[in-house]
Amino acid sequence: MNICVIGGGYVGLITSVVFSKMGNKVICVEKNIEKIKKLNKGIPTIFEEGLNELLNKSLNSKSILFTDNLKEGVNKSDVIFIAVGTPSTKDGNVDMSQITNVINEISSFINEYKVIVNKSTVPVGSQKYVKKLLIENGVNPKNFDVVSNPEFLREGKAIYDFLHGDRIVIGHDSEKAKDIIKKLYEPFKIVTIFTTPETAELIKYASNAFLSTKISFINEIANLCNKVGADIDTISYALGLDKRISPQFLKPGIGFGGSCFPKDTIGLVKIGERYGSDFKIVKSAIKVNEYQRILPVKVLLDEYKDIKGKIISILGLTFKSETDDIRESPSLYIIEELLKKGAVIKAYDPMASNEIKKLFPDIQYFDNLYDTLLDSSSMIICTDWKEFSNIDLEVVKKKMKNPFIIDGRNVLDIKKVEKNNINYYSIGKGYIKGC
Repeated sequence: MNICVIGGGYVGLITSVVFSKMGNKVICVEKNIEKIKKLNKGIPTIFEEGLNELLNKSLNSKSILFTDNLKEGVNKSDVIFIAVGTPSTKDGNVDMSQITNVINEISSFINEYKVIVNKSTVPVGSQKYVKKLLIENGVNPKNFDVVSNPEFLREGKAIYDFLHGDRIVIGHDSEKAKDIIKKLYEPFKIVTIFTTPETAELIKYASNAFLSTKISFINEIANLCNKVGADIDTISYALGLDKRISPQFLKPGIGFGGSCFPKDTIGLVKIGERYGSDFKIVKSAIKVNEYQRILPVKVLLDEYKDIKGKIISILGLTFKSETDDIRESPSLYIIEELLKKGAVIKAYDPMASNEIKKLFPDIQYFDNLYDTLLDSSSMIICTDWKEFSNIDLEVVKKKMKNPFIIDGRNVLDIKKVEKNNINYYSIGKGYIKGC
């Protein structure tokens, strides 16, 4: 098929290269000219496993084009995917302004039948909103249908998830549109759910809210483990053996971040408020996460009472490993709190984008893990990069002053920590007092 993807960000770029791989002709429309130039040269604009190879294969086969020409993208396509941002507003609602702008811009270019697909995460009622806006803009209702097709992509594994996902969800109110999208997705051989647009829109929020709640739950259990002397790893393993629970998302840490979970949990609460439903459990999950992501600061204050002037090393700035995304990363909240209390921050991450330097221009950034530790009193591990689990603790002792490690992702081997007599705090595995 001929496909137009509007938006060359995370979801839009992955959607473009995967559909290209599956034999479709794809035009990805993006406003950022520098991004377009890089992508057309085969230079990925995000870090994602397998993206470089897939992007260049698509370019070499001439099955993908990146452009700012929206008219060309719309006119030459059968299916139009909208994959622009839907960030949270200050009050937590979903900002639909980018969706609105796209619909207003494409309205004058639709002169024959198109299936318009909401790929962005949008609140319940968005499919109806898009239809209404197109008609108000003078587009003939016979020339379009609107479908809701939420994405379920893990950053770092997005290409794999697109090709081998658990399910594809299609919300529609037109058999013609259903048949076209069904044909588009048939080669993926993934369970496909055809439902109403409202159900499809809510599935995305419900999925992310449930997983976020699961993370907050295990973090609360982990915090109790620290107080009673229980081991969270054993508890998580035992819980995961229960087929009704499953082992996924039972890893304790300093909370969830990224572009989806924080935004979508708050978004679901706001959707509920609009329709008179109070999501008490989801609200609690959000509250737990807000506490958990600054837990290392509380632990430091318990240890030192006053951290003004103390050098603190932050290892890991992205919200998780295998991505360069810092959005809603717990490290951001930790750094902010530490700076408020007068700490001196040194930071290292193997992949974090330069965006964090704009947020915190006055802290010290290093290209080498061990250089980050020089003369610091404490090390906080915020991201589960493999590099951190293999850290040489003997070098740590030499670099740091009376080192205190807060393992926010439980990546270190406790036996090695004990052997090196290092003060150590983990999430749910206890506090080790070194010499």
